[in-house]
Amino acid sequence: MAVIRIEESARPLPPSRGIALWQLGFRPFYLLASVFSALSIGLWAAQFSGWLGHPYLQGPLWHAHEMLFGFVLAVVVGFLFTAGRNWSNRPTPSGLALAALAALWLAARLLVLTPWVWASAIASAAFPITAAIGLAIPLVGAGNRRNYFFVVLLVLLGCADLALHLSVLEVWTLPPQLGLRIGLDIVLFILAVMAGRVVPMFTNNGVPGAGAGRNEGVEKAALGSLIVLAGLDAAGIDGGGVAAVAAFAALAHVIRWLLWRPWKTAPAPLVWSLHVAYAWIPIHLLLRVGVEFGAVAPSLASHALTVGAAAGLIIAMMVRTTRGHTGMALRADRFDVACFGLVIGAALVRVGAPLFAPSLALPAIVTAAALWSGGFALFAVRYAPILIRPRRDGKPG
Repeated sequence: MAVIRIEESARPLPPSRGIALWQLGFRPFYLLASVFSALSIGLWAAQFSGWLGHPYLQGPLWHAHEMLFGFVLAVVVGFLFTAGRNWSNRPTPSGLALAALAALWLAARLLVLTPWVWASAIASAAFPITAAIGLAIPLVGAGNRRNYFFVVLLVLLGCADLALHLSVLEVWTLPPQLGLRIGLDIVLFILAVMAGRVVPMFTNNGVPGAGAGRNEGVEKAALGSLIVLAGLDAAGIDGGGVAAVAAFAALAHVIRWLLWRPWKTAPAPLVWSLHVAYAWIPIHLLLRVGVEFGAVAPSLASHALTVGAAAGLIIAMMVRTTRGHTGMALRADRFDVACFGLVIGAALVRVGAPLFAPSLALPAIVTAAALWSGGFALFAVRYAPILIRPRRDGKPG
């Protein structure tokens, strides 16, 4: 199965000289995403607490938009560019092309804070669509049809982003939350697909004898139910039908997760971090069932996905792929474990405290923001020099 190739140098080598930031997609986008994540969550906590005003996207809309179409999308693009090179055996954007894409992403993050609302909308939606073109060129050139759907998903994310902006600009009457909902469903599907490809392999490679496996029927049920759920969301349907689909999807993903033998991963932080994060997908789906019956606030289901599953998988994969693609040993150190623990703690506090003690919602949000920012800031500080420098083993990438 085609996944990102993880490599480890056989012996320590002297540090390489020069700048390698634009050699491969994961380098700039992991760095930008981690710094932006740490800073923007702190800014949002200050806004939520009433210490700061709001930009063009009012209230929680700016926070939701920037986390989804800023932070998460940057990591997805960095990951896909890195994986796409291995899938196609052809180069993905690097050098000036990669720097231009990073500049477009950064421009979108800055423009949303200005009065230039149309420029913000265009730049934000253009980033995933331009990235889709950058991914499509090597995949189509290699005839790698198996992964064409990632190009389609990036284009759909651009459309969802544009739809949100057009709603805010009152070009049409659809609510901006619809663009967010569709974007979240697409990200959920991407996470589920990529986790299904890498988690069983990483589990068996990192934990000898783990016996992580896959079942074709379970795979189809887990991924197919997410597609159905996304279709219902796009159609604006809610109620018992959505609850039934979400409950079925939750069961399928629990079975899928159990087939990967998570209880055997305790000795390997690079592996258990992935399993802990993936467990938030069925939790998110179960909370969506509660939302449809009015028993759970929608924000809790959304944050189970974004803080628990997305951020958890992102921090775990950023550490692993950074280590693998820079020639470092595939062993988590104390900094890595601290990153994992802080992000996991943020999810537990952000979802658990308001769910079981609603009166603690405000302190829970502030505490979770601090934990999240700490985790991604630590990653940025730890890995910035490594992402900027060439590989230790002298290999390209």
